[in-house]
Amino acid sequence: MSKTQWYSNDVESVLRELDTSREGLSSKEAEARLEEYGFNEIVETGKKSPIMMFLEQFTDPMVIILLVAIVISVFTSMMPESHEEGGLIDALVITAIVIFNAIFGFIQEYRSEQALEALKDLAAPRARVKRDGLWVEIDSRYVVPGDVISLEAGNKVPADGRVIYAVGLAADESALTGESISVRKIDEPIYLESPVVGDMRNMVFQGTTIVSGKGQAIITSTGMKTYFGRIAEMVQEGEKDMTPLQLDLADLGKKLGILVIALCLIVLGAEVIRDVSDSFMEELLAAIALAVSAIPEGLPAVVTITLAIGVQRMVQNNAIVRRLPSVETLGATTVICSDKTGTITKNEMTVKRMYVNGHVVEVTGVGYNSSGEFIKNGKAVDILDDPHAVKMFEIGQICTNSALQPDPKGRADWEIVGDPTEGALLVVAEKAGLPHHETRSQHKEISEISFDSARKRMTSICEMDDGSLVAYMKGAPEVLLPLCTHIYENHQVRPLSEEDCARILEINESFASDALRVLAFAYRPLEEELPEWEPEHVERDMVFVGLMGMMDPPREEVAPAIEKCKSAGIRPIMITGDHEMTARAIAVQVGLMEPDGRVLTGAKLDKLQDSEFISAIRDCDVYARVAPEHKMRIVDALKRDGQVVAMTGDGVNDAPAVKAADVGVAMGMRGADVTKEASDVILTDDNFATIVTAV
Repeated sequence: MSKTQWYSNDVESVLRELDTSREGLSSKEAEARLEEYGFNEIVETGKKSPIMMFLEQFTDPMVIILLVAIVISVFTSMMPESHEEGGLIDALVITAIVIFNAIFGFIQEYRSEQALEALKDLAAPRARVKRDGLWVEIDSRYVVPGDVISLEAGNKVPADGRVIYAVGLAADESALTGESISVRKIDEPIYLESPVVGDMRNMVFQGTTIVSGKGQAIITSTGMKTYFGRIAEMVQEGEKDMTPLQLDLADLGKKLGILVIALCLIVLGAEVIRDVSDSFMEELLAAIALAVSAIPEGLPAVVTITLAIGVQRMVQNNAIVRRLPSVETLGATTVICSDKTGTITKNEMTVKRMYVNGHVVEVTGVGYNSSGEFIKNGKAVDILDDPHAVKMFEIGQICTNSALQPDPKGRADWEIVGDPTEGALLVVAEKAGLPHHETRSQHKEISEISFDSARKRMTSICEMDDGSLVAYMKGAPEVLLPLCTHIYENHQVRPLSEEDCARILEINESFASDALRVLAFAYRPLEEELPEWEPEHVERDMVFVGLMGMMDPPREEVAPAIEKCKSAGIRPIMITGDHEMTARAIAVQVGLMEPDGRVLTGAKLDKLQDSEFISAIRDCDVYARVAPEHKMRIVDALKRDGQVVAMTGDGVNDAPAVKAADVGVAMGMRGADVTKEASDVILTDDNFATIVTAV
């Protein structure tokens, strides 16, 4: 069932395909399907036992030579012809070194195998399903394909499903996509070729969280057949390659073994030919002793201590090493593959440009901080002197279900509770000097017409201090503008002309071409209360006020870090689930590519043969709208091309590629536990520049 393109089918077709109805399954049918499809849970495949992991630590060529040295040392010390008194001491010292390295290696490998346990923790514990026509709450492991589930804000989605009913329904899919903006859900079919998770807006996915609205969905896939399950399978199948240092040590061990045996035979042969002793056993012991003395028993300990010193230095630079050999691999890195959101950018939506009262205003400052200026005609202005701008700020503050609060970690002035886009509107008003609580105290909200993906707008109806009523609206410019009949400009409200509309749409296009997410703002005084505040009666004859363009801005230190990478011969690559236009704009801003550079999307990658793919990854540095399997394919192709690859990630979707890379780097502040467990290095500040410093 998992191969069916549920997103492109209408609801009735989905119901027929799954042999179910909007009333859900009967208990008897649910039991039969549970028997057929199995439990809705992550299944472990081919997991090694801890004992096997420990024993495998003794299969390294260098360790085998040391084990042979132990046996020889004990054997020679026990021979009657032996005059060696330190044989047992040598054996004990070498044994201690071997056991120390085995325990250390076991701990490293055991910790890396805990990624699957972290994945299991993300699963929803309970689910509300319709059985026998009644809503019941069950353990999510008993959910089966064809079940109807209920969804509301705060719920974790128990399995993949097709949305059949949605009212303002939105899901946080950042764990699967890496993108922080919530996805509004619809129940209409979507006709796209090879869509990624973020494009399938009529589907909900296991492990994601509902952040607003309410809805229902039909379960289409459970357990390992879900998108989440496929990621778990990739994590389990991913094998960690040996680091360059480990390969060199293994090669040294093999060569040393051959050398020791050859040396032993040469010395023994020479002794026999020269007849240096009356006892052949004595000659043999002398040859063996010489061979054992050629074995560098202390080499593993020296390597471990040296790498440990490197670990301590990296901790001082905000990088925690989980797998010791990765210290050396970082130094050999030739390609750094990085996520965009939160690593190259700040993961904090910020208003960068406004259009109000016929002027474009640039806004400086980044993130959730009060610092920044408003620049009009090349000069900093007090934006609160402009009543048109104040009106737009007020609309942004009122049309929101999010809140600002002091950042408890002190990284910024505020943190956002709710939607990042709404947070950007609250921050820009605070930056201008218009506190949210003051605006709220002057506007008593009495009703709200919620945002949904079909309407693409939100309206709040407020009662003012004098008893008058006003409707405030924000939304997509192409949706909001047709609802406007007037414009607030030059301190007066006048009819909106065709020229005004053309100018506004032109400004909107210029904002969008710079990868800005654009919202429009309008209001309407209401003469009286309208019946049930129906949208068709409220949302008309609006007064247009202005536009705001926002984006997740790049970190200030990223551009110099990328330049440093390039000058050192290291190739930086950006891999993101975001849209192509946004990826291109950010890449150009930080100096990762030229404006006319090549960007490959997941859909384009799917059409490339392996030979074409290898050729493409040699000259493309930006990949957009990609899925976990695309990231894995990019990393594998780079490794096959002879590159030493470092891969950064934070979401669950990054875990397979992070594990497959030569050096997997996870984000410490916002990274998913599964990605941290699959990684070799954790960045405590989630900063691209830290990766470059570590290298």
